Amino acid sequence: MNSTKVAIVGLGTVGSGVAEILLNHADRVARHAGSQVDLAHVVVRDKSKPLRAEVPASIVTESLEDVIADTDVKVVAQLIGGIEPARSIMLKLLEGGKDVVTANKALLAEHGAELFSKAREVGRSIAFEASVAGGIPIIANISQCLSANQITSLRGILNGTSNFIVSQMEELGKDYAEALKEAQDLGYAEADPAMDVDGSDAAQKLAILAHLAFGADVDWNEIPREGIASLEIVDMQCAAELGFRIKLLAVASMSNEQLELHVSPTLVKRGTPLAEVRAAFNAVSVEGDAVGPVFYQGQGAGQMPTASAVAADLIDTVVGRASITFKATELWSDGKPRIQLGDPKQSRSRYYLRVIVRDRPGVLAELASVLGKHDVSIASMIQKAAEGSQQGPKPSSDGGSTPVVSLIIMTHEALAGSMAKAIGEIDELDAVTGPSVRMRVM
Repeated sequence: MNSTKVAIVGLGTVGSGVAEILLNHADRVARHAGSQVDLAHVVVRDKSKPLRAEVPASIVTESLEDVIADTDVKVVAQLIGGIEPARSIMLKLLEGGKDVVTANKALLAEHGAELFSKAREVGRSIAFEASVAGGIPIIANISQCLSANQITSLRGILNGTSNFIVSQMEELGKDYAEALKEAQDLGYAEADPAMDVDGSDAAQKLAILAHLAFGADVDWNEIPREGIASLEIVDMQCAAELGFRIKLLAVASMSNEQLELHVSPTLVKRGTPLAEVRAAFNAVSVEGDAVGPVFYQGQGAGQMPTASAVAADLIDTVVGRASITFKATELWSDGKPRIQLGDPKQSRSRYYLRVIVRDRPGVLAELASVLGKHDVSIASMIQKAAEGSQQGPKPSSDGGSTPVVSLIIMTHEALAGSMAKAIGEIDELDAVTGPSVRMRVM
């Protein structure tokens, strides 16, 4: 059987998993690749430190030049996180004549256009299945399997850390801080979890998927996003009573030939596929004009799920499929027409509102008047005791002696901009004791 040499740059969690697959399952890999796939080089920062995978010492090096100089190495898995030196290394690999596989979604979200332009310039390819949803093959499905469709909507749970935290809060009644600590103890969350819990990680992944599905050229920093750090158990309980679960959703959808993008905690109807995604799992719901709705679920992070996607990209590149797809799809190409992004304020959704008010006559009429002024229609309303809220009251004209209650309001569809204005005005009412909670309803 013919053989193809490959290399790995970065032997961290994912890199060690890829090495394990290539070395311990060589026959399986060869069967799918049509040739023997030999791991020729593993580039690490410091050879003196213990390695995370059992690889022959003879192939371990600290020099990227060893990989570039080896003309027999055709494909390199570049598995260093962050922006630099990952960007510089990828450019060097491409210029050195290597096809590249990566799992670095932050790098693609920031510098996809530059990297893909360089790859086209030098006649090389970039494969990136592992960059968005770990072991879920969503990149291949959107760019290949669903290529006969115009994607009309895409909704995903794209961050396993956030989904784990939300699941712990809902199922076990843990508050946010307690659920976050458990996520960190189990290795799901970093010591600094900001990118996961504030929606940034999901926004980076959504930017990549939006480019694949719609040809949207969007800066992920401009995607409206809200995180989960302010979620309270009381809203989990209220959502459950209404027949919903709260999920951090990343959404891309077409409306009037404009693309709506956002990441936010969202009420999802119980019993629907996205609502039932638990723990650290990811899921993506895609709707195409020909195929209709399709649903993908799996482990979106972790060593072996991500390594599985990287190894599959290595195999596709060795076979030649990745090169064909790369040339045909023209991702991040200046020649591709760009879809127009809609004004976030003009996006429409139903909303869940929780407003803590002083229990006195006329309060509901005040709220309804403000909502009505901004064209927000109430679909239903429930009054509940406000025990368990973490929001502090503001002073009132009656000295604060009036009991407070929570009003849970479900609205009909309303413009996001109108809802924001209404909430801003409601929170200034004397009858309202603290900032209101607002979430979209899927």
